[in-house]
Amino acid sequence: MHPAISLQHTGESTSLLSIRRRHSRWIAAAALGLISSSFSTIVSQLFATRIGRDAAVDWMTVAAIPARDWAISAEPSWSAILTGIAFHQWADFSWALVFFGVLGRWTADLRPLTILLLALPWAVFSSAMEWFVLVPLFPFWQPLFTLQQPYWIGLLVHGSSAVMYPLFARLRWMPGNAPERDLRFTNAWITGAMAMVAVLGTIALLGSIGFELPWTGRDRNADQAYLRHMTTHHTQGIELAQSGAERARDPHLRKLAMLMVASQTGENRIFETWWLSWFDTDMPDCSTEERAAMPGFLTPNEMRQVKTAPADQFDALFVAAMSKHHRRGQDG
Repeated sequence: MHPAISLQHTGESTSLLSIRRRHSRWIAAAALGLISSSFSTIVSQLFATRIGRDAAVDWMTVAAIPARDWAISAEPSWSAILTGIAFHQWADFSWALVFFGVLGRWTADLRPLTILLLALPWAVFSSAMEWFVLVPLFPFWQPLFTLQQPYWIGLLVHGSSAVMYPLFARLRWMPGNAPERDLRFTNAWITGAMAMVAVLGTIALLGSIGFELPWTGRDRNADQAYLRHMTTHHTQGIELAQSGAERARDPHLRKLAMLMVASQTGENRIFETWWLSWFDTDMPDCSTEERAAMPGFLTPNEMRQVKTAPADQFDALFVAAMSKHHRRGQDG
């Protein structure tokens, strides 16, 4: 056989052997999607309270994308929470299929570090697509999601998923066939991911029993005043929203009121936990003077007007009162 033909034959045999030693990029992408979406779910659940988010309310809000008003209640239900988690995992799983399946011609053979460098901008792109395009326009048009979850929350969630993308360099190979250098990298990456989950889990467990991370602020009085004022302001918002959840005639307004009750109740629980952990005392109530000085804080007469409003006037009065109440964020 001619040497050139022999070399060509050898090269083709090596290429075919390499293909046989690898999984289909779609199978590897599916496996990566399950891992990355599960990691993102766990990290989101454990880390939420550290950034002042109630995870149960966030999962309920995610569930409102496909399930719409059914998912919303004043206290997140387990069915809504599980629906939200499942929908989030489906979305993260789908983005992994796009990155390594649809775009696999360019991404399926990359080294782990290169995958990571591309995955982080991909997290920015995919979270932006969901928040600005897919959720508002097609197919689930659901304004409650973007109302309750700012873009940076979605970016953090997608980022926690994207950091697991380098594991594709291992998953694309049949067992025992991955290059040693990729095995070393992914072994270290898996160890780091497990360590992160263990640390976040420990912090979350301690936080749940009243031992939050230490207070690191500079002005103790200012931080205490903020927590007291915001808790008091939320308490009035919850009281007002409960009236809306019970009396609003418009079904969407009623569900929005339920979301307000759930989200502000969750935030108040976080505030109270932080206060007890950081300052080791019960949170004092705001004085009458402090309440009167709060931007957006309704007077007892204004609250009474909403609660006693005739049924045909309630919705309009409720919207006006709640709008005034929430101007605190603009004025304060």
